[in-house]
Amino acid sequence: MNERLPAHWMVMLDERILEYLDSKGLSSPGLMSKECSFNAKPSRVRERCKVLTYAGLIAPLSREHQVYEITSQGQEYLAGELDARYRPNPHAVRFDYFSRV
Repeated sequence: MNERLPAHWMVMLDERILEYLDSKGLSSPGLMSKECSFNAKPSRVRERCKVLTYAGLIAPLSREHQVYEITSQGQEYLAGELDARYRPNPHAVRFDYFSRV
């Protein structure tokens, strides 16, 4: 496995979300927040899921964004085969988009 190359906007929780989805297949922010290694409220996990979705590292399974799965790009990132610094750079303006989709 190669060294992971995170983007400047990524936080430790993003790595945990990606690792969790890679091992479990799919999950909701609420369920992920209950995991002891996350130590984050559901709203924070939901926020980071939206960021990771915009970057193409995870994907919602429905328009309501209640359940997510890891994408092939997310798996490549975990394997150290994708440089996240070149993924789309999320910003606050885009978060409103997710509430309307």
